[in-house]
Amino acid sequence: MADTSDFRNGLIIKFKNDLYTITEFQHVKPGKGGAFVRTMLKNMRTGKVLDNTFRSGESVEIVRVERRKYQYLYKEPNGFVLMDNDTYEQITVPENLFSDGKKFLKEGLDVEILMDDDDNIISTELPIFIELEITHTEPGYKGDTATNVLKPATVETGASINVPLFINEGDVIKVDTRSNSYVERVNNKK
Repeated sequence: MADTSDFRNGLIIKFKNDLYTITEFQHVKPGKGGAFVRTMLKNMRTGKVLDNTFRSGESVEIVRVERRKYQYLYKEPNGFVLMDNDTYEQITVPENLFSDGKKFLKEGLDVEILMDDDDNIISTELPIFIELEITHTEPGYKGDTATNVLKPATVETGASINVPLFINEGDVIKVDTRSNSYVERVNNKK
């Protein structure tokens, strides 16, 4: 068992029968009363953020997790098939363990899987930025240059995203998987 003095950003703890990662914490020692620790906890399964206050020195259960890199191969009806880059072992991960960014998964993409001591999958993490090719979008019109005007576009994985007017079919763009939004154009079509 550990206590609140062991807190650090990214630490995973068992709290209210679920796994949470500490995204922020602050030790507070008021002039009157006992010290305490304010924390922002993110649920590993649902992604919901929770504010919680712990008394200073309060015991918490730290969960040891291992990050493993897997490569995305293909989608099956019961989940996504991933391959361990070292052992070439394939596993199927249920869809509910992926974030909303799963619509940007393409073959060969590296994905991080968090596993506990018993090799149970806790969650998956996609890369923050993924480069994808635009397969369909309407052309932008000359003179239609109002600021921040976006148009819908379809990327190579079939997902739809809003992009600026100057983006055309064949362009490769960088997408933020956390917010499902356009970041920048990587290159022009050849």
